[in-house]
Amino acid sequence: MSTFTIVAGARPNFMKIAPIIHAIQKQQKNGKNVNFRLVHTGQHYDKKMSGDFFEQLNIPEPHANLGGGGGTQAEQTASIMVAFEKELMENPTDLVIVVGDVTSTLACSIAAKKLCIDVAHVEGGIRSGDLTMPEEINRMVTDSITDHFFTTSEIANENLRKSGFPESKIHFVGNTMIDTLMAQMPRFQKPEGAIFDGLEKGKYFVMTMHRPANVDQEQKLKAMIDAILEGTQGLPIIFPVHPRTAKNLQAIGIAAPNLHMCEPLGYLQFNYLVKNAKGVITDSGGITEEASIMNVPCVTLRDNTERPETIHLGTNELVGTDPAKLRPYLEKIMNGDWKQYQGIPMWDGKTADRIVSILMETYQ
Repeated sequence: MSTFTIVAGARPNFMKIAPIIHAIQKQQKNGKNVNFRLVHTGQHYDKKMSGDFFEQLNIPEPHANLGGGGGTQAEQTASIMVAFEKELMENPTDLVIVVGDVTSTLACSIAAKKLCIDVAHVEGGIRSGDLTMPEEINRMVTDSITDHFFTTSEIANENLRKSGFPESKIHFVGNTMIDTLMAQMPRFQKPEGAIFDGLEKGKYFVMTMHRPANVDQEQKLKAMIDAILEGTQGLPIIFPVHPRTAKNLQAIGIAAPNLHMCEPLGYLQFNYLVKNAKGVITDSGGITEEASIMNVPCVTLRDNTERPETIHLGTNELVGTDPAKLRPYLEKIMNGDWKQYQGIPMWDGKTADRIVSILMETYQ
């Protein structure tokens, strides 16, 4: 019997692990002797992540919730490591599967390796080169002790080769986030509420902002929002607001008739809006992937990205954090003069099947 422990710590992680669970369940139905245990570290508590959320993704409730949320980065890392070590000692496994680049990814990888348990990193090898981002530290440390890298792009493969990892450890499989997107696209739902009722396809923008470089300095945040309002020429802007951003927006009193701020939306609702938008303005990495697959223009308000394939082959452009640089990009979107999605290799909805096939061959 092969046993895999799958770790998720924050909401986006569950979109990444859902297809892996489905692929394992497929193997079980085919009579293969494999089992999995889903562990939620509790890094992010999200009231929307209730039974409905797991039902939407068609995955079981986690077998364990470690309750590792809250506190400083160090406190959270330590709390998750202590709880996960106990989890592994009580529930032995052949392999720990971690995804993405959150604190849980780092903490659970370290705890597993210190117990001499193999680690597989889904989304291994991606790099932004920006050591001011906690996520970059998490990626680098996790990759330094990983046994199996499941990568999303040739760029990630090359990053790992340059770090000296053997080809035998690197498995170019694609992107499980896109597996989920493709599986769920037929089920996208228009959000309920007055601000969504009058929206017309291709005649509004979707915006997200949460990174400190954009939202922590009040005047810079105001300048960025002003530039966005000017560049979108009065079209509605739907802005699901991260709590961190909401606090600062309140302080500077930002308001405009076409700027519609709302609570964070569910997965099916948010991606419905993205799919039908004229363009997306964001500082999130994952959204650039989804927008590219749906061929929606996307501008990223960051100075670097760990997902350069969304720029080379997708619909994303890296604008930076200077509001003055935003205007020509928004003009191109408004004029319908934006690049088209070129197709990113292996982003075909079959990534999880490839991952589980490799693991089944390795751990028989």
